[in-house]
Amino acid sequence: MTAETRGAMEVRIGGLVLANPVLTASGTYGYGCDVQSVPALARLGAVITKGLSLRPREGNPPPRIWETGCGMLNSIGLANMGVDRFIGKVLPVLRAGKITVIANIFGESEEEFEEIAALLGRQPGVAALEVNVSCPNVRSGGVLFGRDPAVVGRITTRVVRAAPLPAIVKLTPSAPDLVAVALAAQEAGAAAVTALNTYTGMAIDTETGLPRLATVTGGYSGPAVKPMVLRWVYELARALSIPVVASGGVMRAADAVELMMAGAAAVQVGTASFVDPAAPFAVLAGIEQHCARKRTTPRDLTGLTLRLLKNKSGPA
Repeated sequence: MTAETRGAMEVRIGGLVLANPVLTASGTYGYGCDVQSVPALARLGAVITKGLSLRPREGNPPPRIWETGCGMLNSIGLANMGVDRFIGKVLPVLRAGKITVIANIFGESEEEFEEIAALLGRQPGVAALEVNVSCPNVRSGGVLFGRDPAVVGRITTRVVRAAPLPAIVKLTPSAPDLVAVALAAQEAGAAAVTALNTYTGMAIDTETGLPRLATVTGGYSGPAVKPMVLRWVYELARALSIPVVASGGVMRAADAVELMMAGAAAVQVGTASFVDPAAPFAVLAGIEQHCARKRTTPRDLTGLTLRLLKNKSGPA
């Protein structure tokens, strides 16, 4: 790939310039360097870390993963090493490899989001924060932060105030009014939104009658969710003035191109990486081939379907 080709693949997420639009999805690629070599990771647009909390978490008891016919259920429970150990042990390795790092963060209270953002915002080598509002608010009986536009607005404000980094708010499909939540994040200063976190699903062992997961339900991801994610990327891209990052159902390059045409500025590869850890690189190669064949760029692909539909229908 020539320098000119590499420049043509660049995309912009707020003030963050990425070498290409392919990112790893949080929770599916560990911390990056525990899955692939550092030189390989540097080829991707960015590595989004496993979700980081203020203190280490063991997560939920097993069984906590179940493969379905067209995806997977998980109830990992946000297990992670905690932000301090990540800063001390993992971030130096990623930084030395010149990898673009987007740290996914979550808290059990609004204050914890701000505290984690402040810690990471001071660290060289962190390019942006992905703010996971799909976690439960322990002070409100476990209700997901991301269901309430006002709460999402307050969390976004806290993160933006605490860290001089682009904040990308990761939305939950369980929100009653997803567009309203996204607009609240935008108004509070988010640089972009991620659409979407996992859907809630369930599986039962027909021999025992018991759920396949210890927590009964879990997050559903994989190729089956792509049509729903595609719809929401399209709706959010129409409603927002900030970029949308697509997450959900990307198994091959054609899925990524489809999501970009619907309005995504970048795409995350998640469940596909459990099938093949090289999946993000295959998706990137496929996007490059598509752009070369069509004589286009990722920036021109983004929102192509919206523009075609607008031109077809004429001025509003």
